[in-house]
Amino acid sequence: MDEKRAQWGSKLGFILAAAGSAVGLGNIWKFPGKAFEGGGGAFLLMYLLIVPLIGMPAMLSELAVGRASQANVVDSFRRLGHKGYTWVGWMGWAVAFLITCYYSHVGGWVLRYVVSYAVEPGKVYGDPLGYFYGMLGYAPASGVTFLPWAALVFAFLFMAVCAFVIIRGVQGGIEKFNKIGMPALFLILVVLLIRAATLPGSGEGLKYMFSIDAGKVTPQTFLIALSQAFYSLSLGMSIMVTYGSYLPKEENIAKNTFLVCTMDTLVAVIAGFIVIPAVFATLGPDGVGKGGGFAFVSLAGVFEHTPGGAFFGFLFYLLLLFAALTSTVSLIEGIVAFLTERMRWKRTPTTVVTCAAMFLIGCLYTCSQAAFPLKGVWFDFANGVTFPPLCDAMEFLTDRIMIPLCALGTCVFVGWSWKPESAVAEAERCGVKFRLVKAYGFLIKFAAPAAIVVILAVSLFTGTTLS
Repeated sequence: MDEKRAQWGSKLGFILAAAGSAVGLGNIWKFPGKAFEGGGGAFLLMYLLIVPLIGMPAMLSELAVGRASQANVVDSFRRLGHKGYTWVGWMGWAVAFLITCYYSHVGGWVLRYVVSYAVEPGKVYGDPLGYFYGMLGYAPASGVTFLPWAALVFAFLFMAVCAFVIIRGVQGGIEKFNKIGMPALFLILVVLLIRAATLPGSGEGLKYMFSIDAGKVTPQTFLIALSQAFYSLSLGMSIMVTYGSYLPKEENIAKNTFLVCTMDTLVAVIAGFIVIPAVFATLGPDGVGKGGGFAFVSLAGVFEHTPGGAFFGFLFYLLLLFAALTSTVSLIEGIVAFLTERMRWKRTPTTVVTCAAMFLIGCLYTCSQAAFPLKGVWFDFANGVTFPPLCDAMEFLTDRIMIPLCALGTCVFVGWSWKPESAVAEAERCGVKFRLVKAYGFLIKFAAPAAIVVILAVSLFTGTTLS
């Protein structure tokens, strides 16, 4: 091992950083809507089974590859003696770069709404759709488009914060930031959970989350739960390989995998128990949705009709902001780690130039939302060649192809080339025996790859999105 290579300063620091990378916007604004559509308790049950059976083995594998190689995501496979799998590392690096381009801009939108609920909640309530589109450079009432300065400025500020954290390094930046950000995130979750549970009429939403609506349980529901669990854990994005490479040998990566997955799942489930009861109590069950439109537009009605709504709206978007920051920081670290190690570049200029490049590319993503008719290219076997908005094309490429392929490559690598025994041996370096050897071997060789192939097939052959 290179003695100069960075390491986590503490076990807690790693767990909070890894959990922070997994906990993202999807946990908070997508999970509740998917849980609602999937029948409440039925979706939760499937999700809670999928995480340990598919998510944990895949995460353990990525952490084992990273710590065994003590290298960035591109060089890790080569250092383990398997040059034929370096494409997995390159794809992981590329997907982290592309996701950061647009994820950082969505983080900027969240930052804008933190400010909005602090200084002008009345304007948000007055015209939620117009306020949201106004930020993105479009006036629905007149049909006029313009450069979305507000969105771009706040995205720049968001990226600047991320760059500052990365420049300070693994212990002084990432670890220290997550030791503040993750406890704050959980504290806000608890406050919002109490507020949602005490709203008049929220009982129906809570009841729905605990009940099983068999009529909504379909194979598609299972696939959506599978996809949500997989993407929620930040697998196939170079993050866990990079973070694993900073772990000392005495750390128990099996136990840490369990803790990180549990924390990530807990955030998603609590978010479901916040959003769905609150929407039931204010807008009714027809108001439940998912994605950015729901988070920025529909929830304005929830906060408007909630006592102290402006304050709780501020807290909600602050929660989203912490989730976006911790995830984006982890994505950028995987990119910067490769450039500084492979190219021997210095961390500060590398971070500044890389973040600037991703911000500029991301400007095209934001502008294509509403302000300008920028188009991308997409192909699937159900619809052939299409030309969706550039913002959609960027998400299709990462979510439907690059992430699943990268994750599949890692599972095949660990399951069939490096072998599960090697990953188990790496897990046992801490001196604690790994007792699920046979189960892990089966899951990483067969179950996880099969699940990922199904996700790929559904996306490419039916044109259906599971994200």
